[in-house]
Amino acid sequence: MIYCGIDWAERSHDVALVDDSGQLLAKRHITDDAAGYKILLDLLAEYGDAEDDPIPVAIETSRGLLVAVLRTGKRKVFAINPMAAARYRDRHSVSRKKSDPGDTFVLANVLRTDMHAHRPLPGDSDLARAIAVLARAQQDVVWNRQQAANQLRSLLREYYPAALAAFEPWKNGLCRPEARELLKAAPTPARAARLTRTQIAAALKRAGRQRGIETEAERLREVFRADWAHQPPLVEDALGKQMLALLIQLNAACTAADELAEAVEEAFPQHPDAEVITSFPGLGIQLGARVLAEIGDDRARFADARGLKAYAGASPITRASGKKSSITRRWVKNDRLNHAGYLWAFASLRASPGAMAHYRRRRDEHGDWHASAQRNLFNRMIGQLYHCLKNGVLFDEQTAFPTELAAAA
Repeated sequence: MIYCGIDWAERSHDVALVDDSGQLLAKRHITDDAAGYKILLDLLAEYGDAEDDPIPVAIETSRGLLVAVLRTGKRKVFAINPMAAARYRDRHSVSRKKSDPGDTFVLANVLRTDMHAHRPLPGDSDLARAIAVLARAQQDVVWNRQQAANQLRSLLREYYPAALAAFEPWKNGLCRPEARELLKAAPTPARAARLTRTQIAAALKRAGRQRGIETEAERLREVFRADWAHQPPLVEDALGKQMLALLIQLNAACTAADELAEAVEEAFPQHPDAEVITSFPGLGIQLGARVLAEIGDDRARFADARGLKAYAGASPITRASGKKSSITRRWVKNDRLNHAGYLWAFASLRASPGAMAHYRRRRDEHGDWHASAQRNLFNRMIGQLYHCLKNGVLFDEQTAFPTELAAAA
């Protein structure tokens, strides 16, 4: 067997090949472009790389064009965590000095000695990987949108409490187009107090509102003209300009979130697993796409449901040393999948009587806190999802929660 290690960098990469005995066979320094990739593939072919029996590669990243080139065909690519690679480095040098050529040798020897202890990149389909890109991007921009909304709300509390009171009855508050349009028309409370019903109604129409415009305009006018505390005029105008700058960021985040959500809605239903995933209570298109993005469609990725549960951080972990033993939740996990699981478990409580009965049983009989009961529910449902995807069957309430449904009845 020949093993390859690549120390990744932004502009160039170092490559090393070792054999079964740990002997260094070859090393190269390649550039991060098409010419460098060709040199790497030619080097692998020179040492016996074949389509049916490719040389495994260890690298410290799981993304980028270099990884995409290496993943063509049946090649196993191992993304080694840099922290793990640093621990292996101590086995070859006691000086603890880092060098790129030395790291390639270390990475190649990681596969030579401990390939069984590392997981290769999953062989997901191109459609699943495309959905993962869209779903993760949509999730990131939703988080960015919430962060921008929190910053804007914090600023409004300093000088513009009328706006927060006016938008409080609306769902999603500052992220609604009506709120953003009104803030753009009246960036300060003094200007908001001078708005007429006609101007407020026109702003609501520009935001896309179609019903209850006159009633809402009257309510907003009364709120804006109520008695509120004010900053000095010059300070208020300066804060208004700062608010408009934050509003631009929030508008961009809201637009990006909507566009990416549409892209997910277009791509996700095309995947064969979409029907199975969305058959589960609490999983719609957006949340289902996030789940698919993290678990992929490579059926050989997880040996059993326990592996998927541990990967998602749903199952507890037991640590024992001597006479001491503790059972705690997992801290090392896929954070994106764990976050999606929290939303999934919460949404399933209303969509599934069995899920609600299971949650109540964990709270009442076992004394779990809310988060612990939800995590237990997620642990059970993601195991059911593994079974359904493996066997190609849809979710069935009676099969999933027979005990809970009988107890609830």
